[in-house]
Amino acid sequence: MNPKIINHSVKFIEIDAQNAGQRIDNFLLNQLKGVPKGHIYKIIRKGEVRVNKGRIKQTYKLQFGDSVRIPPVKLAEKKQLPAPGRSLLTLIENSIIYEDDSLLAINKPSGVAVHGGSGISYGIIEAIRALKPDAKFLELIHRLDKDTSGCLLVAKKRQALVFVQDLLRQRKTDKRYLSLLCGKATFKREKVTAPLLREELKSGERFVRVDKKGKESTSFFTVKERFNDTSLVEIKIVTGRTHQIRVHAKFLGHNVAGDNKYGNYACNQRLKDRGLKRLFLHSAQISFEHPDTGENITIKAPLSDDLANFLQILKRQK
Repeated sequence: MNPKIINHSVKFIEIDAQNAGQRIDNFLLNQLKGVPKGHIYKIIRKGEVRVNKGRIKQTYKLQFGDSVRIPPVKLAEKKQLPAPGRSLLTLIENSIIYEDDSLLAINKPSGVAVHGGSGISYGIIEAIRALKPDAKFLELIHRLDKDTSGCLLVAKKRQALVFVQDLLRQRKTDKRYLSLLCGKATFKREKVTAPLLREELKSGERFVRVDKKGKESTSFFTVKERFNDTSLVEIKIVTGRTHQIRVHAKFLGHNVAGDNKYGNYACNQRLKDRGLKRLFLHSAQISFEHPDTGENITIKAPLSDDLANFLQILKRQK
């Protein structure tokens, strides 16, 4: 396999306002598409990457006006991945629910990964980049699991990415989900603070369980409607741990409907027979301070037709 030269000679890039404040390793990952993180850390460590003619660490944050030296980099040629299909592009294009100069939001369909990898050639972000080839910057602000639908934010500017991610870290956003839980909930509103520990199985699959050694996690469950043997709930998450809602719901004794990992098999089968074909977990809305205006905005993602129609079935059977 012949090596592909990512850049043929030494490059010098002057940092503009768009890239100021970004870590050097993240900046290089964006500049040297396809180069493994390990190799980028290696050229930083060896001093081949210089900022203002000096050596830096991978944690260095770029300043406006910095001059960055990027050495020639070779990478083994990889097989060209196929472009996202027209059906996926149309699906994503029709799922856009908000867009301005700095942000884009889509009502993510269930069953589509947010990014390529682990055997997936492309996901949501690759499709958005294909839809907007002239965009200089498009990055996911946060993620949703493949089977979870709903509101997903994408930054169109570096400043917007950093700003909203800081809000998420500082817990200054309001994220609400809708979910159908197995069983008729006896509570009206329940706060769950069970700590969550993430493990990786030998297969590479991620698994999360309640454990006192885990990270502190907080979810608020509010019942919206009770059916014969299920409950529609709104969940506000304060923290954003992996599989948090699904594991906290299990902790409550009311597994998320259609959850094949943490769910209740008998419940899933009953609901499948009535027409539920997927995980009933939907990111319904997110509220946060807009990075440009400073105003608080709320972006809402309506339930997909399959989930909305299934709720109508439950209402009729009630």
